[in-house]
Amino acid sequence: MSIAMIAAIGKNRELGINNDLIWHFKEDMAFFRQTTVESTVVMGRKTFESLPKALPKRRNIVITRDSDYKAEGAEVVHSPQQAMELCENDKVFIIGGATIYEQFLPYADSLYLTEIDADCPTADTFFPAFCKTDYHRVFLKQSEENGIQFSFVLYQKNK
Repeated sequence: MSIAMIAAIGKNRELGINNDLIWHFKEDMAFFRQTTVESTVVMGRKTFESLPKALPKRRNIVITRDSDYKAEGAEVVHSPQQAMELCENDKVFIIGGATIYEQFLPYADSLYLTEIDADCPTADTFFPAFCKTDYHRVFLKQSEENGIQFSFVLYQKNK
């Protein structure tokens, strides 16, 4: 199994506010789709509920502590370990939220980050801090939308 994380983060690792993304860049959304299609996506309940529906062309796994929770179009588990057991032969992308990112960071081989050259002082959700020297940074592409620059970057864990 390979585990990767994918997120768009601001200068201070900001992810979201009020259970929504801070930035909505068309090119970032396309990058997310292209990168995760035909893979397994693992997310927390709040992230799943922020989506209009289960993500198409992907296996959706939702982690929640609620033993009665049902998620249409997704499999429900109650711990990161259960999620990993379910997808032991899959390419897995962790897609949020902050607690799920933090729980899976030690297992992630790759971090696909859209690094946004902006900050959001009112953000309430953040990507976990990680030691960049533990990773090899690969610059993929730079872009700009609505006057804000952002870079697509892949961090691959050093072997």
